[in-house]
Amino acid sequence: MLYEFEKLEPLGDGVEIIVSELFHFSTDTILLADFARPRRNKPAVDLGSGCGTIPFLWARRDRDTQFSAVELQPQGADMIRRTAELNRITNVIPVNADLKLLKGVLPFGCFDLVSCNPPYKEVGTGLKNPDEEKMLARHEEGCTVSDVCEAAKNLLQFGGRFCMCQRPDRLCDVMSEMRRFDLEPKRLRFVQQRPEKAPKLFLIEGRRGGKRGGLVTEPTLFIEENGDFSPEMKRIYGSYKEGHDE
Repeated sequence: MLYEFEKLEPLGDGVEIIVSELFHFSTDTILLADFARPRRNKPAVDLGSGCGTIPFLWARRDRDTQFSAVELQPQGADMIRRTAELNRITNVIPVNADLKLLKGVLPFGCFDLVSCNPPYKEVGTGLKNPDEEKMLARHEEGCTVSDVCEAAKNLLQFGGRFCMCQRPDRLCDVMSEMRRFDLEPKRLRFVQQRPEKAPKLFLIEGRRGGKRGGLVTEPTLFIEENGDFSPEMKRIYGSYKEGHDE
């Protein structure tokens, strides 16, 4: 069932997701889902999942691994539930909870992967939206980088991976908080719209309990090249873009 403010957005491979003006997804979401890529039969959690885009992107081709989608706002969690029912996907589990209060809600120390596409704006920066739901989605009012890293540390087993994306100006904050919560940064990748543009995003992976050092900076991911999507973006979009154009 769809409400009047909702619509279906194709993700490819026959999967359609319920979105709205508040709960939708962007290129950043798709890039993080690809960067994180959970291992088969190793449970994963997506924090601040919104309408569940990342878990549903994973579930398109993996209907066996359990993916938990943690979302604070009831409306988003309900959209995840209905999208799962619509697509007959049984391995994406909506969890309507505050990521700061997950003890007793999800088992600690049991997950192989935690992902998060967090609010990008720090508290006290930019104009606040008077709509509380939109403010929570865009500003760190509901959760800070510190909150996200602490939740990831609690959920991950030793050696488990934490993957997130953020704006480049937050890189120092993110790496500092990751180390503070024993999530050693191991992979870093910048994203640029075009070769002549400055990076607009970074993707980072940390290891729970990882040995200090050994950070690998991967080649920059270009979204566009020569007026078209880059070859790598075409690979990442894959069947999502095919479905989107149908």
